[in-house]
Amino acid sequence: MKHNIVRCLCLLLPVLWLLTGCAPAPAPTAESYDDFVVVGFSQVGAESDWRNANTLSMQQAFSESNGYRLIFDDAQQKQEKQITAIRNFIHQGVDYIVLAPTTEKGWDTVLAEAKSAGIPVIIVDRMIEVEDDSLYTCWIGSDFLGEGRNAVRWMDQHLGDEPLRIVHLQGNLGSSAQLGRTAGLNEGLSTHPEWQLVYRESGDFTQAKGQELVEAILADGLDFDVIFSENDNMTYGAIDALKNAGLTPGKDVTIISFDASRHALELVMQGQISYDVECNPLHGPRVESIIQKLRNGLSSPKLTYVQESAFDAENVTQSLLEERGY
Repeated sequence: MKHNIVRCLCLLLPVLWLLTGCAPAPAPTAESYDDFVVVGFSQVGAESDWRNANTLSMQQAFSESNGYRLIFDDAQQKQEKQITAIRNFIHQGVDYIVLAPTTEKGWDTVLAEAKSAGIPVIIVDRMIEVEDDSLYTCWIGSDFLGEGRNAVRWMDQHLGDEPLRIVHLQGNLGSSAQLGRTAGLNEGLSTHPEWQLVYRESGDFTQAKGQELVEAILADGLDFDVIFSENDNMTYGAIDALKNAGLTPGKDVTIISFDASRHALELVMQGQISYDVECNPLHGPRVESIIQKLRNGLSSPKLTYVQESAFDAENVTQSLLEERGY
C-alpha cells in the first residue's frame, strides 16, 4: 500500500509543480512588457573600450527607469549571430530594432523581414549597404572617411614632405570604420609620393592583435617611422610592443590613433600617441532622442553625423580628461 501511495505521489508531483507556477517560465515577449517601450539592440561585440562604452551608453539610455525594456544581444563579431538576433527581435514583437552592424553588406533579407513586421530599424556606428534604403529608418554615427582625412592632414602639417615609412593597422575588414579610415590614408598616400606603405594588416580592433602584429614586424627587422592604427586598443598593443623592443612611442615612432578615449588622451598628453582622432561612442541618448521623435509622429534625418574633434599634445588638457565620458 505504501508503495502505491508513493508511486501516486511521484506521478502527481509534476502536475502540482506546474499548477503552483514553479515550472520554467517561457521566454519573454514584448507583450510581457506592456508598460515599456521595447528595444532590441544587436551589438557587434566587446572587442574594444570604445565598444564597451557604446554598449553602456545604450544600456543607460534604454533603462526601465526611462520607460524602456532593452533586449540586448552580443554578436561576438559574427554577422550570422546578428541576423539571428534580429529575427528573434521580430518574433518577440519589439517596438524598435537598433543595429550596430559587423559589416556593411548582407542585410537586405533580414531587414526586409523587419520592415514587413512594421518594426523601425535604426542603424548606429557602422553603415550598411542595401539596395533599398527604406529597409532602415535612419543611421547615426561618425564620418569615418573624414576621420582618415583628418589624420592625414595632421601628418601633412607636422611631418611635411619627409620620406615616411608607414605601418598600417586596420580594423575589422569590411566595417565602415576600417573602410573610411583606410580610404583616408590611401588618399594621402596617392598625393604624397614620398610616403611609403611598408606594412598593412588587420588587427581586428583588438589590443592583443595590435601587439602581435607590431611584434612580428619588429622581429622581421622592418624599418618604419609611423604607425597608423585604426583604433586606440590596437594602439595600446603597438605601444607595448615598441616598449618591449626598447623603442620610445611618440619619439622613435610617430603614432596616429582613432577613438580618443580617456586613457588614449592621457598617452597623448604624455607624448606617446602623437595624434588621436575622436570617434564618440555615446550614442545611447542620440538614439533615444530619435525614438522619441518617431513615437511622436516626427521624422528623423536619414543620416546623422556626430560632431567630433581630434587631439595632440597642444590641445589635450587635464580638465578634458576629467570630463571625458569614456
